[in-house]
Amino acid sequence: MKDTLDYLFGGNSLTKAQAQDLLTRVGQGQFSEAEIAALLTVFRMRKIKGEEMAGFRQAMLNLCIPVDFSDYNTIDVVGTGGDGKNTFNISTLSCFVLAGAGYKVTKHGNYGLSSVSGSSNMFEYFGYQFSNDTVKLRREVEETGITFFHAPLFHPAMKYVGPVRKALKVRTFFNIMGPIMNPSSPKNQLVGVSDLEIMDLYNQAMCDGHQRYMIVHSMDGYDEVSLTADTRYVSDETEDNLTPADFGFKKLKPEELSGGDSVEEAARIFVSILEGSGTQAQQNVVIANAALAIKCMHRQKSLADCVAEASESLKSKKALEVFKKLFNK
Repeated sequence: MKDTLDYLFGGNSLTKAQAQDLLTRVGQGQFSEAEIAALLTVFRMRKIKGEEMAGFRQAMLNLCIPVDFSDYNTIDVVGTGGDGKNTFNISTLSCFVLAGAGYKVTKHGNYGLSSVSGSSNMFEYFGYQFSNDTVKLRREVEETGITFFHAPLFHPAMKYVGPVRKALKVRTFFNIMGPIMNPSSPKNQLVGVSDLEIMDLYNQAMCDGHQRYMIVHSMDGYDEVSLTADTRYVSDETEDNLTPADFGFKKLKPEELSGGDSVEEAARIFVSILEGSGTQAQQNVVIANAALAIKCMHRQKSLADCVAEASESLKSKKALEVFKKLFNK
């Protein structure tokens, strides 16, 4: 570690292979907390490079408890958090819409970072039992179309990093790695990021040809399609901008996406949208994100057709049926 730190503090960067080897050794408990703190400090002093992010990601996937869903055409919809917008659980709701439309969703998530309620908060509130039991997870996918991976149960290597992050009390590169560490390595992924720099990092980390992906960023700072501004996206094939009108919707106001001040309030919003009593704005933004996820999986489909498919799942209550079945409501 001493040689690596000297090298990094000298202004140098790691190759993908070097980054992968380094974080693998961190995740195996080979270094002291002081050494890990010094390493994390390097990447506070300068921005992480694409090759480094790709190597770190591969190390974390190699170290995680894997879940094999390769016989399904799965998708995950997730945001990095950190946008400070405190929206309701748009990505998680989109996952239920996707499952209601017949797609297989392997949702990876954690407790809220920049919002009151993250995906783990929602699943926990509704009585979901976090587990890394493959039999349980596979049964849920087969019977309901969706399952959930609570991140801490699948990344035991983080136990060596967690105390250091807690002591440092500052954001580290681990804060943005969560969405690209899904232990099932889904074949498709819609990832929302809070700024364009992270979008570029993710694109470099994900462009190994192993999955179809779209990385999205609303140009006013949201880590998802917000419909409050144009959305920038980059995929494994192309990049472009989308306007709210491209989805067939009107531009929204930020206050229309509020997630409330408590997990209970976020849960009330969550259920009301599935039951059809949410506002038009709430429904539209969920549909837009689910539609783009469908587009990510099926590039040949028009965006209008994807919107129609997502809308039908939500408005026909198919997404609600998935919710009730998963949570035994």
